[in-house]
Amino acid sequence: MGDFALNLGLNLIRAGVCIYDLITYPFYAVVQQPWKDRRLMKRKRAVEVGVSEGICYHNKDPPHDFQVEIRDAKITTLEAALSYACKKHKDKRAVGTRQILRESEEVQKNGKVFKKYELGEYSWLTYTEVDKMACNFGRGLRSVGHQSKENIVIFAETRKEWLIAAMGCFKQSIPLCTLYATLGDEAIVHGINETEVKHIITSHELLPKFKTLLDKCPNVTHITYFPDQLKETPLDGYKDGIVFNSFQDIIKKGKDSTFSDEPPHEVDTAIIMYTSGSTGAPKGVVLSHYNLVSGVIGYSVGLDVQSDDIYLAYLPLAHVLELMAESMMMMFGVPMGYSTPLTMTDRSSKVKRGCSGDCTILKPTMMAAVPLILDRIYKGILDKVAAQGPWLGKLFDFGLEYKLNWMKRGWNTPICNWFVFRKVRALLGGRLRIMAVGGAPLSPDTHNFVRASLGVPVLQGYGLTETCGCATLMDQYDLSVGKVGAPLQVCDIKLVNWEEGNYRITDKPFPRGEIVIGGANVAVGYYKNPKKTKEDFFESDGRRWFRTGDVGEIGEDGCLKIIDRKKDLVKLQFGEYVSLGKVEAELKVCPSVENICVYGDSSKNNIVAIMCPIQKNLEDLGRSLGKLDLRREKLCVDEDINRAFLQELVATGKKAKLEKFELPTALFLSSELWTPDTGLVTAAFKLKRKSIQIKYQDAINRMYAS
Repeated sequence: MGDFALNLGLNLIRAGVCIYDLITYPFYAVVQQPWKDRRLMKRKRAVEVGVSEGICYHNKDPPHDFQVEIRDAKITTLEAALSYACKKHKDKRAVGTRQILRESEEVQKNGKVFKKYELGEYSWLTYTEVDKMACNFGRGLRSVGHQSKENIVIFAETRKEWLIAAMGCFKQSIPLCTLYATLGDEAIVHGINETEVKHIITSHELLPKFKTLLDKCPNVTHITYFPDQLKETPLDGYKDGIVFNSFQDIIKKGKDSTFSDEPPHEVDTAIIMYTSGSTGAPKGVVLSHYNLVSGVIGYSVGLDVQSDDIYLAYLPLAHVLELMAESMMMMFGVPMGYSTPLTMTDRSSKVKRGCSGDCTILKPTMMAAVPLILDRIYKGILDKVAAQGPWLGKLFDFGLEYKLNWMKRGWNTPICNWFVFRKVRALLGGRLRIMAVGGAPLSPDTHNFVRASLGVPVLQGYGLTETCGCATLMDQYDLSVGKVGAPLQVCDIKLVNWEEGNYRITDKPFPRGEIVIGGANVAVGYYKNPKKTKEDFFESDGRRWFRTGDVGEIGEDGCLKIIDRKKDLVKLQFGEYVSLGKVEAELKVCPSVENICVYGDSSKNNIVAIMCPIQKNLEDLGRSLGKLDLRREKLCVDEDINRAFLQELVATGKKAKLEKFELPTALFLSSELWTPDTGLVTAAFKLKRKSIQIKYQDAINRMYAS
């Protein structure tokens, strides 16, 4: 009876909505004129150009006003670009940080005690103030003995001081070596020693790491740290001979110094950016000032930045995606409010109950994201809707289906937005206008869900550290999924045959092959690694090119689709090719998956999976199956739990239309969470396949034996 009433009610709503659509159709057609959007959806975005090898595509749009402005101003270095922005925007708000009023302990329902922040308003610096602080910071480095052209390491979380310190380094032609704040100790030591730095810039939170690391870093003599808002920074317990200065100390020394700026040339190294290294030690990618300026110019078109935008800054600045985004926001005079994933929303883990999260206060219109964040938003919203009961769950599903159907035909759905998705939009402040996504493949389900529920274009892009994160980007009218957009105007995308994987530019209906990127945004090479530089970079047709190792296809509209990665492709016993990355991207949508690694043995005809389950889902499943011991390590080895999760994974894979040989036939549940400290994922949380295989080889052998 309950299901009957539920379905009856839903069918009545469907009928009512259908009548509403018929009555309001003429009005919405006149106001929205969806045929204009449909033309833009279907337009050709790139054209084929001639090259000596492969098939090459170039963006066909005319230059953007911003691009013309930068070129007319003869800006060829990132230092000149940011200085130009500060002079142009003067007294506008530039960067803002939320005040932490106090830290308190909050007892949870399960008895655990978490530390929470009580947060105040954002306090802002103007562009003039940022430029002045950066100028003094750069001069302060010189006053404590740092020389122009001498490397310096920055190892800190994203915050306004990171950006200001980087700008100060650029003003003195000091190459900045960036390390992720989540890197493991071995990788940190590798980056510091390879670049032979004497001076490290870090933060209050990360400084204690160096009590043990400095013994392995013989060149380091100076450490500058960003302070904490509430706590003093203890400086005892470190190796003798280290000179410590706070961020403010360096600025004061610079203010009192007689040094002048030493601006860089376009060919000078701006950043040695260490990639997270999914295989072996991290590689330092050498990016020149001209590389970075080209990347900023490239992104400026696709994101359609407006003068009244506000940007939410929270991704790692040591990642090229966030560095490019923040540099571009400065160029357009967009205020940037700093945040963290732990304080972003009202429900974030570090926000005290009753206190507003950063998005509620800032009300951003633009943000960048990585698929991991969007997958969490997706699962979080679904969990919240499911907790409201089956009726609201069905209603939400209907609203999502309804909105997606109209969106794909170029229509907006204001009534549906208000009644079904208003509270979802409010999670991120309610004013979000555009979201850019990169760093890894975004699953189609997550892409459609987020763009519909948040009511914003979710523009998936593609790029690598070696190309300044810049290669392709979807535009606001591209409502496809699984694609990453057309080439940006500063670079070309070339496909070349990869015979071993059976990908050729003559394939039908669309050309396929290894993706090669060429243009002014392509890096100088790898730091102190000429062999790898020669393997991956080359000059041809008057451009510098980078071999990505990714496999793509380009459709009729000139947009790129990533279909494989050379390292991720496994050929099974009967000749089927399985793209491990593609399968993982689809299975990660499963509500119970925290992380997952798929493994294929070429001598077998099936694949297996190693999965980190989400703790709450693991415990809920244990209770539903009558398990008395709910400890993670006990549940992960339980056969009933394993069988249930495997069925859930297979159902998710079938829904995503994976082939039968792409579905895992056996599953191992890891009781250990995969963090960069474990060495199983990179600092960007990409899988380290070889490390995972070595650690779980016995489990893999057992799965195949069964």
